[in-house]
Amino acid sequence: MGTLIRRLAEEALDTDGLPAFDIVGQVGSNVEDLRAMPAADVTIDFSNASTLDAVAAYVTRTGTALVSGTTGYTDAQMSALRELSEQAPILWSGNYSLGVAALRHLVAQAAHELPGFDVEIVECHHNQKADAPSGTAKMLLDAVVDNKGDAKAHAVYGREGACGARDPHEIGVHALRGGTVAGTHTVSFFGPSEEVSLTHRAESREIFARGALAAAQKLAGKPAGFYTFDEVMFS
Repeated sequence: MGTLIRRLAEEALDTDGLPAFDIVGQVGSNVEDLRAMPAADVTIDFSNASTLDAVAAYVTRTGTALVSGTTGYTDAQMSALRELSEQAPILWSGNYSLGVAALRHLVAQAAHELPGFDVEIVECHHNQKADAPSGTAKMLLDAVVDNKGDAKAHAVYGREGACGARDPHEIGVHALRGGTVAGTHTVSFFGPSEEVSLTHRAESREIFARGALAAAQKLAGKPAGFYTFDEVMFS
């Protein structure tokens, strides 16, 4: 993703036909390189949860805005990211696709309007993805839980063996891994004699890179705070 984001940033032009971005640098697997990286208006991080301390140290040192698409953070790491937003503008999202943003809105609406339906979430990604379920699947799960009107709603990650009849309060979450799939997410609502399924398919990771670059342009210059993708892109 880092290489893809850099290529698209180098190709991007503004309305006057001039380069839209001035790239300060790129850090690969050696996060220690961040120690010498000069300050930037905004940093885009699509790395690994294990690099958070190094990224946070860079943001603290430079005050740069941070667009983070890193998934797999623990609850404690997400809390640390929120604390970091007291010093700089921070945007974290499990997905930077405009189509997925729309999917999340539709899922929230369906969960609200179909409260008695059983809900199952299935995500599929390439065989090199390190975390499961995907950050996007977790976002979709939150959209269901927040709008279903069921205080007992809870996630069940896969099923095996004699697990018995389905608990009406459970939300199934399933992760598939294989090949080079850029990302497919389906949320299905099962009711008596009918089913509603909402699906988003990513044909290329470019959609996430372009969304992150668009968000970076809007986040730069904002006051310190923790922002959502919707707040930055649609408000």
